[in-house]
This record gives sequence, C-alpha cells and structure tokens, in this order.
Amino acid sequence: MATLGENLKQIRKAKKMTQTQLAKKSGVKQSVISDLETGNAKSTGFILELANALGVTAEELKKGLTGEVEPANAVRVKARMAPVLSWVQAGSFTNVAAVDMSEVTEWLPLPEDECSNCFFLKVQGLSNFPDFMEGDYIVVDPDAYYGDMQSGDIIVVRRGDDATFKKLVIETNGKRYLQALNPEFKPNIIELDEQCLFVGQVVDCVRYVYRARPRVRKN
Repeated sequence: MATLGENLKQIRKAKKMTQTQLAKKSGVKQSVISDLETGNAKSTGFILELANALGVTAEELKKGLTGEVEPANAVRVKARMAPVLSWVQAGSFTNVAAVDMSEVTEWLPLPEDECSNCFFLKVQGLSNFPDFMEGDYIVVDPDAYYGDMQSGDIIVVRRGDDATFKKLVIETNGKRYLQALNPEFKPNIIELDEQCLFVGQVVDCVRYVYRARPRVRKN
C-alpha cells in the first residue's frame, strides 16, 4: 500500500502543481511538504489543509485515489436535464409551460446557467447540412425576442402545424425570409409572413458521435 507521502506526491503531480504552489495554496511550508513526500516528516498534522488545496478529501489523500485524477484547474459544470421536444410539439408550441412533459421521452443535460426554458429538438433531414446534420440536437431558447434577431441568426418558426429551423436573412429594405444552409436544398427560401410564428433562437448544437441505444432487459 502506498504511503501518505507517495499519495501526496502522486496527487500533486496529477494536479500539475509544484511543491511551492501547493505550499502557497495550503499554507503549509514547502519544506514540510517535501518531508512528507520523502517520508521524513515528524508530523502528519497538515492532511486536511493539503487535501483541501488539492481538491480531494483527507481520506482520499491518506489512502490514495483510484482512476483518473481531476486537474486542479478543471471546471465542474452543474447541469440540469432539458426536454427533447418532437417537431410535432414544436409545431404547436406557444410556451414551455404549455408542453405536456409527460409526453417527453428523452431528456439531455444542459449547463445549469443555460437559459432556464431552453429545450432540444432533434435535427431531421438535410436542409441545413453540413452545419447541422441529421441526428444533431439543437438547443432552442424560447425566451429570445424576435425583434432582437439579426440577419444570420438561426431560428425556429412554426407555420400551421409544421415547424422548421433556418437562417434568418434580413435585407436592407427590412424584408425578412428564411434560408436553408444547404444550397442544394429546395426550396431554399421560405418567405416569412403573418402565418409564421417565432418559436425561439437556436443557441447551441450537440452532436453525439456515438450513443448506445437503451435496452430493456427481458425477465
């Protein structure tokens, strides 16, 4: 079993910290840290201070860590689960509160500080290929204000029971229309009229290279 000094050295190096940096952060003298790591320390009374500075528990410092050690500068992002809405739901969207969440079958993580009402839509088709590929998940902010949208923004609109997302184009005369990012897609232009209702702005896109499908184990 590794000694306290060996654990201390291993974790310190994994955190990419020098003895001097650890001393400054923990308030423990560098000479004491050196003695601990070499097994020459007369006291081990600084475990808590060193553990806090290294971002581990005192128990982890005593017994050592298994697996990969998180770097000292790593940023832990708190996440919340956001719903993946269907395009049918987007086609009748008025606000998030009106969505029956019991009908949502898929949820994906979003940073906790992301817009509180954001939701996902799964990309279908090739109208915006290659910027957005089929199977991608776009993050939609329904709280975005349509009047603030600028030419080039990607937005989701609904017309009747259909919903789509395209690039917003605003001409110098103020005329607005939607354009597919894929130049080969027809029709490439969709006129915006009073029947088109703004659903939200696309603020992010998530692409999974591989996701295993959930399996239900038979009894």
